[in-house]
Amino acid sequence: METWFVVINFLCVAVLIIKSLLLCRTAGKKLPPGPSLIYSNFLALTNSISEVEPILKKFKSRYGPLITLFVCSRPSIFVCNHSLAYQFLIKKGAIFADRRRSSVPNIHLASYGPTWRVLRRNLASEVLHPFSLKSHSWVRKWVLQILLSRLQEQKKGAGIKVIDHFMHAMFCMSVIMCFGKKLDEHRINDIARVQRRLLLFVHSYHFNIINAFPRLGKILFRNRWNEFLQKIDDQEQVLIPLIESRIKTAKSAPKSERIVAYVDTLVNLELPEEDGNGGKLTLMDMVTMCDEFFNASTDTTANSLQWIMANLVKHPHIQRKLYDEIISVVGNPPPPPPPGIEPESVINEEDLKKMPYLKAVVLESLRRHPPAHFVVPHRVTKEVEVLGFTIPEGTTIHFMVAEMGLDPTVWDDPMEFNPERFMDFNGDFDINGRKGIKMMPFGAGRRMCPASDLALLHLQYFVANLIWYFEWRTPEGYDVDLSEKIEFTVAMKNPLQAQISPRTEKITS
Repeated sequence: METWFVVINFLCVAVLIIKSLLLCRTAGKKLPPGPSLIYSNFLALTNSISEVEPILKKFKSRYGPLITLFVCSRPSIFVCNHSLAYQFLIKKGAIFADRRRSSVPNIHLASYGPTWRVLRRNLASEVLHPFSLKSHSWVRKWVLQILLSRLQEQKKGAGIKVIDHFMHAMFCMSVIMCFGKKLDEHRINDIARVQRRLLLFVHSYHFNIINAFPRLGKILFRNRWNEFLQKIDDQEQVLIPLIESRIKTAKSAPKSERIVAYVDTLVNLELPEEDGNGGKLTLMDMVTMCDEFFNASTDTTANSLQWIMANLVKHPHIQRKLYDEIISVVGNPPPPPPPGIEPESVINEEDLKKMPYLKAVVLESLRRHPPAHFVVPHRVTKEVEVLGFTIPEGTTIHFMVAEMGLDPTVWDDPMEFNPERFMDFNGDFDINGRKGIKMMPFGAGRRMCPASDLALLHLQYFVANLIWYFEWRTPEGYDVDLSEKIEFTVAMKNPLQAQISPRTEKITS
């Protein structure tokens, strides 16, 4: 109770100070409209950005496509219009490509400058290079074996809570791509444990306060700050031995399983001096980079995979059409392998290129249910004028990705799951937004997710193989609710349950 009393008084004083600063900072400038200063800060400090989203949707009808919320001493502007997003991210990309200052090496959070370019170029030219992706084919096959085994072990029953299996499979793949070798399940679970504990803490209310007011927040929530430091230490204790082991044994792996691991690319990486980060990465820096690699490639892919399968269960006629396309390319499936046994046959990357409807299904799900409803916030590097409003230098910009994918001025019947809408593009839909942003599940412009092509490959690969091997349906008495009211919680809190049966049981000679 005493802590809350201190926090409330602190916030009241902070708001008065902030208001004075803002009056000086924004004097004579017309910011985009939004709620009052006090209400803005209350929303920002007591809610995560996902919890603010329903409120922002209501604000859109009141204030328009640009909404200002004040967070601490700076305005944050929310963009919920695709044409404005195109203007900001493509036409004026350099001005809107920055991030808030970060003291750790990180592609997502690094300022727009030399360090960011080196880190991004390293990931794109090494791990995400087409040759490297091809060398990962055995990784995808091994992870598919793990996923099929886990589904086979639980297919007899009322239903399968698939998100746990999807999360485990995607995390296994991230670990192999990061460290370049298979790890036993115990070691993988250790990594997952420290990663999950840290991620949950970073998204907690207390960390939100600490992040907003670093100096005072560490005093007010000293125990929580120490808990955060302990979680960082736990992560380093698990990951550093794996990094050191990979550095020593990188060349000893069997040729058939030798890949360009992410850690390999970090060892000799030289950061430029311009940003004050010159020199090689330390082991702790590598832990930070591995942390980003895991977080960026696991939850987003697993949740997107669940949304796709949920829609295919909800719409069996689409599942059947997709299955018909798959067997027209690769033929009827073999029996599902027993748990722990490598699949007799899999749909490979070359096969996927011959399946346009599969790609349409994936794109439609990304439009309807993007991996995140907001991309990582951008920061304006110099003052600009937009629609008669002033956006000051240093302003944080948030892009409401989910809203753009449901814009009725761009998409006919946007709430409908209709993959056929993407067949009209003949497999050449501009997901990068260079010609115009219609949806942006991976962001757009200079800070677009560098692994978007890898994500699309993984989604197509696993969807194709899961539909090829099994027919998916809901358990008796259960329905998949994809209504707008709960579309976010379905993926995160109320996972899809499904029954599966081997396709071969329905195939006659």
